[in-house]
Amino acid sequence: MLELNDVHTYYGENHILNGVSMEVKAHSVVAVLGRNGMGKTTIVRSIVGFTPPRSGVVRYKEKEISGLRPYQICQMGLALAPQGRAIFPSLTVEENLTIGERSGKNNRWSLERVYSLFPRLKERAKNKGNLLSGGEQQMLCIARAMMTNPDFLVMDEASEGLAPLIVREIGELVHNLKKEGLSVLLVEQNLPLALGVSDYVYVVSKGEIVYQSTPDELKNDKQKQNRYLGVEV
Repeated sequence: MLELNDVHTYYGENHILNGVSMEVKAHSVVAVLGRNGMGKTTIVRSIVGFTPPRSGVVRYKEKEISGLRPYQICQMGLALAPQGRAIFPSLTVEENLTIGERSGKNNRWSLERVYSLFPRLKERAKNKGNLLSGGEQQMLCIARAMMTNPDFLVMDEASEGLAPLIVREIGELVHNLKKEGLSVLLVEQNLPLALGVSDYVYVVSKGEIVYQSTPDELKNDKQKQNRYLGVEV
């Protein structure tokens, strides 16, 4: 469903991604793992069009999207829950949700449907974004992406700064979204979360994919965890 082939992305003259190739199949969850500053978010920016690759190809639904504007990519059914959440603090929860509302192929995600998945957001519908907890803001970020009725969701550091209980809720949410038929690219530093929800894993280091496997293979390879992710053996 999503494919990156030999992607090279730069910030100015700084070569950040050096030949990244990866694939996310339909109805699957794929995790991208790596330490800070290794290129994970640049992969996201290359996919959604914020920082287009200088060379290489990004394909979505078998169409090249490398040169498209972010809004054009979004219109094709790809949604982003960005790092840092980026909600509108002066708008209410409901306004944050409806501002990006868009009809999709199946129109599965209405305000009522989102509230059924995120009951806490319904309780806080009239609260402004800056009055929400960190976990509630992350839920709002994901729910806002769902309001665009996507087929594919990119989640960039969804667990960042959240309490363990909320992280578990994020994991359950990813499982539920997969059951709904979505494909998910989960960009994470939280190894247990990523291994618990993904079908396949890529590890990025210094702008390159240095390891890829099933979650179980990485879970059982402590040396690779230590080498690429800094996990103590």
